[in-house]
Amino acid sequence: MTNQSRILSIDIMRGLTLLLMLFVNDLNMNVAPAFMGHTDADFDGMGLADWVFPGFLFIAGMSIPFAITNRISKGLTQTDNIKHILYRTVSLIVIGILMLNTSRVDPELTGISKNLWALLMYFAVFLVWNNYRSKDEKPFTVTGFRLAGVGLLIILIFKFKSGQPENDGSLITGWWGILGLIGWGYLAAALTYILCRNSLLLTALAAALFLGLNILASLGLSTFLDPARPLLGVIIDGNVPFIVISGTFVGLMLKNSAGTGNKTLIRNLVISSVLSLAAGFLLREWFILSKIKATPSWGLVCTGISVLVFTIIYVISDVFGKTGWAEFFMPAGENSLTTYLVPNILYHLIWMGGLPVFFYKQSQILPIVIGGSIIWAILMVWLSAFLKRLGISLKL
Repeated sequence: MTNQSRILSIDIMRGLTLLLMLFVNDLNMNVAPAFMGHTDADFDGMGLADWVFPGFLFIAGMSIPFAITNRISKGLTQTDNIKHILYRTVSLIVIGILMLNTSRVDPELTGISKNLWALLMYFAVFLVWNNYRSKDEKPFTVTGFRLAGVGLLIILIFKFKSGQPENDGSLITGWWGILGLIGWGYLAAALTYILCRNSLLLTALAAALFLGLNILASLGLSTFLDPARPLLGVIIDGNVPFIVISGTFVGLMLKNSAGTGNKTLIRNLVISSVLSLAAGFLLREWFILSKIKATPSWGLVCTGISVLVFTIIYVISDVFGKTGWAEFFMPAGENSLTTYLVPNILYHLIWMGGLPVFFYKQSQILPIVIGGSIIWAILMVWLSAFLKRLGISLKL
């Protein structure tokens, strides 16, 4: 029924959401249609960009049951899994905070330009977290590279100065950055999966718990938790964990579906999508659809859309075996962290060199603006795939 080690539709949807993320992040929204971008915080509605990131969060949650089961099959203990979860969480949060602060670098106080600080930071990240092919044959060399990366990161952190009067010039956590949010959501979902022990009911209750926290936060009824918010705000506010754990629930549904038949699984997926969408639009009576405000209605609608998109991809790729249409972006799903970082590295290289690469962003002609960003996103996927063949690929 399903290949427990690799579900093609998971890689395809991860690659699709990442490709769309690169596209909307590059898009000039002064020219592009409004439905492609983010809506304003107080606007009751959603654009394409308002679904892309939660879609990626959802598929990250879906991967958790398969990833942990795979590690257990290799002989890893539950303690080993928890250590890995904590390591991966901290890694994502650290990289997320570093990326968040690149725009805050004060060149005069720091002694180097924003672009150079960012490029050195990304270089250090790859030194530390690269998936070295020779780590078994040359462990001392790999350890040396990792230590060099850690040392460079420490130097960059100590040199960092923002020059902003509202803080002491050090790094801030802020909203944690995209990778930081993924890290916190992953932590909540992975620990939930371990605690719930393959139980769909308990996983659903965990998702409902975080949805409840999201509702309380949106109503302003969780202010008593404010002292913990500087560190645990993403967990307390519930929205990100709810989306990721919802993905874990669907992943567990898929994992446990062996022997039930495709029709039963597809029916259950469609029912889950409809229920999530219905609940989201029901809550819209009290909470607008807003990504910026991370409302519970937005979280539910995004989850419903994600389940529906995954169901369609699953039917096409895993049931009918049609995957050719997705081959050009599937590498992004198999190499997601590298694919996400590569465009940021190129942005800083291009800005530092003053290269006229982004001419399409200055155009007022819609096909040029959209076409340019589509080509950029596809090239980033291909570039990360090429780097992987060279042995340059991040793995947490």
